[in-house]
Amino acid sequence: DAEFTSPSKYSFQITTKEPMADLLDLLSEMPIAPEEELGKIPNDYIGTGPYQVGGISRDEFVVESNRKYWGGRKAMTDEISWLKEDDPVERAEMVANREADIATSIGLEGAKSLAGSNRANKFSIKSSLCIIFMMNCGAGVCTDARVRQALNYGLDIDHVVKDVKEGEATRLNGYMNSHHFGHNKETKVYPYDPEHAKKLLAEAGYDDGMKLTIDIPTRMPDEGLAVGDMMMEHYGKIGVDVEVVSYSDRAAYAEMVRDKVIHDMCCFDSSPISTFRVLREKIHSGHKGPWWEGYHNEEVNALIEKAQRTFDDKARESIYRQVFQIIRDDAPWVFLYRPTYFYAINKKLGDWTPTARGMVKLA
Repeated sequence: DAEFTSPSKYSFQITTKEPMADLLDLLSEMPIAPEEELGKIPNDYIGTGPYQVGGISRDEFVVESNRKYWGGRKAMTDEISWLKEDDPVERAEMVANREADIATSIGLEGAKSLAGSNRANKFSIKSSLCIIFMMNCGAGVCTDARVRQALNYGLDIDHVVKDVKEGEATRLNGYMNSHHFGHNKETKVYPYDPEHAKKLLAEAGYDDGMKLTIDIPTRMPDEGLAVGDMMMEHYGKIGVDVEVVSYSDRAAYAEMVRDKVIHDMCCFDSSPISTFRVLREKIHSGHKGPWWEGYHNEEVNALIEKAQRTFDDKARESIYRQVFQIIRDDAPWVFLYRPTYFYAINKKLGDWTPTARGMVKLA
């Protein structure tokens, strides 16, 4: 909870009810604008940065250079058209065929289509998105940490990345990646060790086998069901009988996860770049955030709260690294990978590239 006031026309003040060392990190992700202007969206738009809206149609959004813009960054060009195209390969080919200058999220197939193009360059980044399977730590077999660890040891994630993503993804060593503040690069990934997984399951009382029901949406991530097939194969080798329940309505699936009515495990992605948000929304059992699925660890809770009161960046980063290692070991999720994102870029744009997080900035 916080109180927002505006002492003057060009300033505002935030008073929080408790210390919040990550407040500026959170604010950097939030749009700040007059309430009456935000209220006009989506029927009317005001533009962004050095651009104002030039025109809107069903499949095109045009912005124009704002000659009265007061900020320091200048528009890269007089006019930019944003075109709607659902097919990623078609988006890539639009750049190759001189119909567009930049195409985002073209996927591996789109990137392949650019081979030999004399007009378009392929560009890739390791995304901040984390593809994971969140376990139901509040009920069922995944309440036991040994089972959770076994499910990480029992899945050959290098094989998953090779077969499902054609190698175009990077393994996770925990619940976030190097884009996140407090990521611990010293933390080891779970090695593929089916024998150790069997040992852990036996210690947990499942030496005669275990049933596991996994929820997977048909999109976001689009490869979820393919990963589920590999889970069935690999987990079968350690005595785990997997049933996959698929969901075609992605919005309803997200609400199901939010309502915490998943089976033993659910496929999900973790998109916030804010470490504070990830921990608050998915991990801290005191807050029981929207994507929290029953995990409880008092030591983790205490460290998260300590970090919230620690305003020295290096000290707070050290605390987050401690949390990272503990969560890796306690394994409330199956830690999979972060996908590689691909773009098609007109060669005439020179050394222009998206930001490290994949945003298209044209100012």
